[in-house]
Amino acid sequence: MLKYLVPLILFVILIVFLAIGLKNDPRYIPSPLIGKAAPDFSLPRLYAPDAKFGPALLKGKVWLFNAWTSDCRGCRAEHPYLLELASHDIVSIVGLNYRDSSQLAKALLDKSGNPYRIIATDNDGSVGIDYGVYAVPETFLIDRKGIIRYKYIGPLFPDEIYGTLVPLIKKLKQEPA
Repeated sequence: MLKYLVPLILFVILIVFLAIGLKNDPRYIPSPLIGKAAPDFSLPRLYAPDAKFGPALLKGKVWLFNAWTSDCRGCRAEHPYLLELASHDIVSIVGLNYRDSSQLAKALLDKSGNPYRIIATDNDGSVGIDYGVYAVPETFLIDRKGIIRYKYIGPLFPDEIYGTLVPLIKKLKQEPA
C-alpha cells in the first residue's frame, strides 16, 4: 500500500506546484536590481552624440528608463502609449536605444514621434547588460534617489501604464529626495 501512496503524494505535490506556477504572470521576472541603485553609465545621446547622458543627471527626479530598438515589434506596439504618457508630462521618459543603428532609430522616431526626453545609445549593449536587459522592450522606474523601484518586461500598454506605473510614479514623487 505504501508503494502506491508515495508516488500518489508526489504526484499531488507536483500538480500543486504546477497550478501555482500557472497563476504567475510570465512578464514578471524578479530583478535583483529592484531596491538597488541604478547602474551608472555615460553614453552618447542619439541626437547629440557629442553630449553624454548618465543617471546622475536625473538625480532628484522620478523617471522611466525604456530599452528599445527600431526593429522590435513590442517596442513599436508600446510606442503610441509612451507618446500618450509623455504628452501628460507625468514623468520623464529616457530611452536606451539598445544595440541598434542610430540611423534606423532616428528614422523611426521621425516617422512615429518621439516620447523620450533623452535617448542614450548603447551600441555595444554593455549598459543593457548592467541593467539585466535580455529582451526589448524593458522599462525601469527609477526614484529620486536613483533607486530602481520597478521593472517591466515587454510592451507597456494602458493597463500597465495607468494601473501600475502612474500610481507608483505619483507615490514616488511624494517621497523625499
